Amino acid sequence: MSDEQFTQNLRLLEAVLFATKEPLGERKLSNYFEDEIDLKALLKTLQEEYANKGVNLVRRGNAWAFRTAPDLAEKLSEYRENVKTLSRAAIETLAIIAYHQPVTRAEIEEIRGVSLSKGTLDVLFEADWIKPRGRRRTPGRPMTWGTTIDFLDQFGLERVEDLPGIEELKSAGLLDARPAINAYSVRGEMELPFDHPDQPEDEDELIEPLAEE
Repeated sequence: MSDEQFTQNLRLLEAVLFATKEPLGERKLSNYFEDEIDLKALLKTLQEEYANKGVNLVRRGNAWAFRTAPDLAEKLSEYRENVKTLSRAAIETLAIIAYHQPVTRAEIEEIRGVSLSKGTLDVLFEADWIKPRGRRRTPGRPMTWGTTIDFLDQFGLERVEDLPGIEELKSAGLLDARPAINAYSVRGEMELPFDHPDQPEDEDELIEPLAEE
């Protein structure tokens, strides 16, 4: 590829990412190009070009988006609407799903030590922070849940492995002394969802993926 073609492709990639509000996956980004390209090289170049600007190109799982530079975010006066104020139960449920995914409703209840109302999962699902990850191949074939790209984007994470460890949460005063809190695993003990890009092919054999629509 000539330098001129590379520059033109870089401009197209920049335009596509600026035109979208939500992070775009690499597969979807590649559809904007007629010829076969080295998308990762384009993304790396664009990310480097915006590294010291007011907006940065950030990775969210296997998706990409332009976001305000972290050191400038607090200086912006624009009001950012939250999807919904989360209850304590919803926050705990989201944390359990994030650290234990893929996880079933029964497993969430076992970790929390109390029953989970249907509305709690609905709130997180409607916010597009969790989604079904498939059915576990056990009696009853219970649904498992995991986090989404929007969850990563909301909390400024590149991938789920970037979640703070339990010691970091304790030092920040974000964990209390209840026994159930010990069930929150640290990053090194997390299970990857079956469709995670870093998931080995032979892992998670007990999860049956959902049929694509």
